[in-house]
Amino acid sequence: MAGLTNQRIDGARLWQTLMAMAEIGATLKGGVRRISLSETDRQGRARFAAWCEEAGLRVRVDSMGNMFARREGRDSTRAPVLFGSHLDSQPTGGKFDGALGVIAGLEVMRSLNDLGIVTEAPLELVNWTDEEGTRFGRAMMGSGVWAGLFEEAAIKALKDEDGVSVGAALAAIGYEGEVPARAFAADALFELHIEQGPILEAEEKTIGVVTGAQAQIWYEAVVTGQDAHAGTTPPVKRRDALVAAARVIGLVDALMREQGETGIADPGRGTVGRLYVSPNSPNVIPGEVRFTVDFRSPEDARIAEIAEIFPVKAAALVAANGCELALKTVFRVPAQPFDAGCVDLVRQAAKKLGFSSREMVSGAGHDAVHTATVIPTAMIFCSCKDGLSHNEAESILPEEAEAGTQVLFEAVVARANRSLR
Repeated sequence: MAGLTNQRIDGARLWQTLMAMAEIGATLKGGVRRISLSETDRQGRARFAAWCEEAGLRVRVDSMGNMFARREGRDSTRAPVLFGSHLDSQPTGGKFDGALGVIAGLEVMRSLNDLGIVTEAPLELVNWTDEEGTRFGRAMMGSGVWAGLFEEAAIKALKDEDGVSVGAALAAIGYEGEVPARAFAADALFELHIEQGPILEAEEKTIGVVTGAQAQIWYEAVVTGQDAHAGTTPPVKRRDALVAAARVIGLVDALMREQGETGIADPGRGTVGRLYVSPNSPNVIPGEVRFTVDFRSPEDARIAEIAEIFPVKAAALVAANGCELALKTVFRVPAQPFDAGCVDLVRQAAKKLGFSSREMVSGAGHDAVHTATVIPTAMIFCSCKDGLSHNEAESILPEEAEAGTQVLFEAVVARANRSLR
């Protein structure tokens, strides 16, 4: 494999830096809370920028707050190889979701410095803005604008529950850069991430060679019934929006389980992750319920089928309970294959290093899914305990983090040093 080295990253330094980042927004249960564009996000960004500058990297910020830390190569005219992930978290998130990919990228840069390696192409480490989507309701926001999939003005107009817009929040933390948030000439992107699932652990594999990501469709649903007294309204007169919503939630679960419900690798996914009940009083029949629906599948055909049957079946269930349903498609993305050449670099790196591996499709959305629409992209997974993520108990071992970072190092160096002839 051209470009591979026999050099090693510093696993102890990697882990120490991961734990230092985890101090920012640390929760009592051992996780982190670094909500995008919050004060803790600002603190995480500032610490990351300082580390990058200490490593001799040049940091720039684009108009969506995406951060790029550049290390020059021998040939400054070549397009850079990008790698990274995100530093924002879920409200009750873990230490490693996203942060591993960013800190691993920093360790790659530090190790290259230590080893005196100058790559042919420049390298750029990326921290994407708001991958999680927990505050403004739009996941992979920064990478989506960068890749041209979202309109920047529309994204900046999105507001959180307190009425604060994305644009205002960016300005408030001082990370609305002047560089336009749009794709530039880049050679490739690699993203290291925890698997966020149980397959690697169950099969005792060290590295996931990610060949692509699942198709997705997200909805926002509003069920409207009628507020009424809980004690005086008989069943025949009730238009209970929560009961109707519960029927739809059951439908989501049933559609998911049609693709299997007993095996670790069963592909179906369907989730209602956010729900608001109004008026939310213990003695009032709910008159309105708002909730989100998230369907995913490796097969575009399955998402197309769900897009056709779910709205019809959901409306019928709601109508049968005397209520009305308003369903809005938030976004729909096709299954996204990753670049064969970049995937092969990950595959070869794992093999050279002696790590057990398996090929897999990502069940989660990642910034790499968006970048793959405009530049060659690949992902690397490492195992996480019990497949648990988006949870404060999320956990990986230091040697798992080191293995994933070493594979990242090898793949990035190989790509940056490849012959263009």
